[in-house]
Amino acid sequence: MRLAKQVMDIYRSLTPEEREAPDYLDRFSEINTEMMTNEPYDVLFHMLRSYITDVDDVYLGMFDRESSALVYIADPDENEETRLRLGEWEPVSEEECSKFLDWNGEGMLYDISDTEKYGWMCTAGYPIRDESGEICEFVLVDTTLGSITRELGIYALRVGLTLAAATALMAWLIERRMRRMVVDPINEIANAANAYAQDKHEGVERQHFANLGIQTGDEIENLTGVMADMEQKLARHEAHIRSITAEEERLRTELSMASQIQASMLPGSFSFPNHREFDVFGSMTPAREVGGDFYDFYLIDDDHLCMVIADVSGKGVPAALFMMIAKTIIQSCAMLGQNPAEILASTNEAFCTNNKLQMFVTAWVGVLEISTGRVTAANAGHEYPVLMQDGKFRQYRDPHSFVLGGLDCITYHNYEIMLAPGDRIFIHTDGVTEATNAGNEMFGKERMLEALNTDPGASPEQVLKNVHSAVDAFVRDAEQFDDLTMLCLAFNGNNTQK
Repeated sequence: MRLAKQVMDIYRSLTPEEREAPDYLDRFSEINTEMMTNEPYDVLFHMLRSYITDVDDVYLGMFDRESSALVYIADPDENEETRLRLGEWEPVSEEECSKFLDWNGEGMLYDISDTEKYGWMCTAGYPIRDESGEICEFVLVDTTLGSITRELGIYALRVGLTLAAATALMAWLIERRMRRMVVDPINEIANAANAYAQDKHEGVERQHFANLGIQTGDEIENLTGVMADMEQKLARHEAHIRSITAEEERLRTELSMASQIQASMLPGSFSFPNHREFDVFGSMTPAREVGGDFYDFYLIDDDHLCMVIADVSGKGVPAALFMMIAKTIIQSCAMLGQNPAEILASTNEAFCTNNKLQMFVTAWVGVLEISTGRVTAANAGHEYPVLMQDGKFRQYRDPHSFVLGGLDCITYHNYEIMLAPGDRIFIHTDGVTEATNAGNEMFGKERMLEALNTDPGASPEQVLKNVHSAVDAFVRDAEQFDDLTMLCLAFNGNNTQK
């Protein structure tokens, strides 16, 4: 540090003309001699020289702000022709000079610039300070872009050759290991799988994967164990499937029987030989094997015909069971001589007494006085009836009350309809108007009336066929989501002869 200060003192004491003089470097001969004979400097030169193999140049220097110059203090280059002598200097930019002298100790200290002699070059440095903390010199390293590119090329070539050799060796070793540890075991597993499939086709039961004996100590061995375990589980699963299939077959048989039982509970005959005053016909098409809709009609006495149509909430077996209960209760109340409103009230009371499943029923009950054509009816939240009078079917908006099983102590109201000879009454469940096609469009009331009026004077059976055909043509291949139930009565009058 003392010698560096001496060099800078001499440099700064000279004028610009003296620094350009031929004998300028002779002024540092005494300091240069002391430097070369000083053991610490000899050690320093050897240390700096060891870095030259990694960079283009390394040296000690000092920046002078006033003259914007870099003064060389020590250069470990062994080549006398290229070695920078003590005191040599070269101009630098004010920006580069200030960058080094004003460094605050944060980040990396370097400068990248385009030089005339070396092209793009990076100068990095680190300051050396004296006891007072003042910068007395810098350790500086220069490297050019060409040097970096050259070193990267050499490095890439070495890495590429090393990787190529290593890859070739690894490929050979992996190929041998893959054949022994992967290919051959997989071929064994594949052969076992083919034998398994062949035995399944022929109905032969035997083990295939458990007897392979593959011991590779890796995932292939685990796969063999998994396949053996899978084979056993599939055997158990097939046995379970056979058991389930048998159970499903039993359930299908029972559902078929339930469907037959439900069908047998609906009126089986539509003929009343002793009563030519009316014709009646009904149909019920369940959405599943059994349904929750039902229709019914029966003579209460020789002058009164009771007609019922109802729709139980829900689908399937629960609705079918609830339907049978509702049908039985309504018929019992009707045969006791109650009017439609009383029948619905009694049925509602019975449902509300013990309805843990909270199911409900919409129902329409009508009693035809055969001798006069008067129909006394009551509606518990069901669809409006449709009347054919004056040669055309029209919807009849009757008074509604609440559904059966919904609330206790509901009052239901009777109303009357007078039928003349030739009139018809058509009642249905919401499965008709809410039948839906593939476009999620409902059949609706207007299409139903249009179907009814295609032949309004037809027999009750033909009327139902007309509506059913119209629904089928509208729905096409779409799934039926609700039961489709209809009932039609034609009043012929007392003087009709058949």
